Amino acid sequence: MSVDYSLYLVTDRGMLRDISLYHAVEKAIRGGVSLLQLREKDAGSGEFYNIALEMKKLANSYGVPLIINDRLDIALAVDADGLHIGQEDLPLEVARKLLGPGKILGYSVSNVAEAVYGEKNGADYLGAGPVYRTGSKVTEIEPIGAAGLKNIKGSVSIPIVGIGGIGMPNIDEVKKSGIEGISVISAILARDDIEAAASDLRNAWR
Repeated sequence: MSVDYSLYLVTDRGMLRDISLYHAVEKAIRGGVSLLQLREKDAGSGEFYNIALEMKKLANSYGVPLIINDRLDIALAVDADGLHIGQEDLPLEVARKLLGPGKILGYSVSNVAEAVYGEKNGADYLGAGPVYRTGSKVTEIEPIGAAGLKNIKGSVSIPIVGIGGIGMPNIDEVKKSGIEGISVISAILARDDIEAAASDLRNAWR
């Protein structure tokens, strides 16, 4: 599966202003989002499953792959295009085995050792960060900056997506690291005009 990692949207309903997740995501895709990750930490299994079905239908209609965060069971249940896991989730090699070879598997990393491990054990791409400080995810990991991204990029041959605090003010610095794309939440979903925010980031990255 050929995947465009350039503008990777991660969902968070808590960011939205008077708009449903469905309509927010549709606007973002229209603006240029190329990959979608469903990450709704406060949703129970039943609700998450229903949202995932809805997002799968929406993403499919625009030809955008849908990645499920953490929940392998949901990814399999809705036949999502892939799964993204972090350091605290299922072991990578177990997730790869259960997910099967035809699906996309993403892995969160913050240093070269984790990146090398990720590539070796079945990840298709790496989410590297946090690049900058961010309000959307509480973490004790120090930001790795563009220099950290460059080091990780140089250590592996699979695609790298930068995540954490990325937006219009620093997108040029991130791009210089040579990675394949950026992953954002608030830079799109917290904006008044979601479609325009996505379009601006897409054009800046291009």
